[in-house]
Amino acid sequence: MWLLPGLLAGVALLAVPRPDDPFLLFIVHLTGLVGFGIALAVGLTRFLDDEAWFAGTGWRPGRIRFAAAALLVALDTGAVALLTLASSAALRLDPSLQFLQLLSALDIAWAGAAIVFGMYLLRRTRTAAWAGGIALGAFCIYSVWQYLDVVGFTPAGGWLVSGSDLMRYVIPFDMAAAIVAVIVLWRGAHAGLRTEQATLQS
Repeated sequence: MWLLPGLLAGVALLAVPRPDDPFLLFIVHLTGLVGFGIALAVGLTRFLDDEAWFAGTGWRPGRIRFAAAALLVALDTGAVALLTLASSAALRLDPSLQFLQLLSALDIAWAGAAIVFGMYLLRRTRTAAWAGGIALGAFCIYSVWQYLDVVGFTPAGGWLVSGSDLMRYVIPFDMAAAIVAVIVLWRGAHAGLRTEQATLQS
């Protein structure tokens, strides 16, 4: 339902002229990919309410919720990957820049989906899920924006790799986003379980 319209929209990007400076196009494209991933994750939250996940395994509810969310994170990330490949090729970005776009989109997609699911499980509202996903997405996009703004591109419009600048502008943001996303998802998966168990025991 989500991927086919996205791929068709990606084909329409063939009409976008290739600019001399790919900075703005890259950031706008990445923002669109991140938005797609967040919207898809919010749409997938309805499956977290299904109690049939891993039926018969004997797992505790917290483990079941976390594993179900992890599978949905993988599904969301895979959809973003396919859309990124198709749309980057349609935009005729330099191959190295297409690779950077794929890395950036996937890195944000999995963490974004994780925090969307975690916030939904914590608050049980899609508003909270949207808020968490948008905040993390903006945080990560800003890190890529900083890097490209400082380092720039190769003469052919490709990815200019600078290890020191990656360590300064990108890696710390990615690590922080990943840690926060996993913590929020873990807390969300186990939210309310102590209360439920206390009620059953009493």
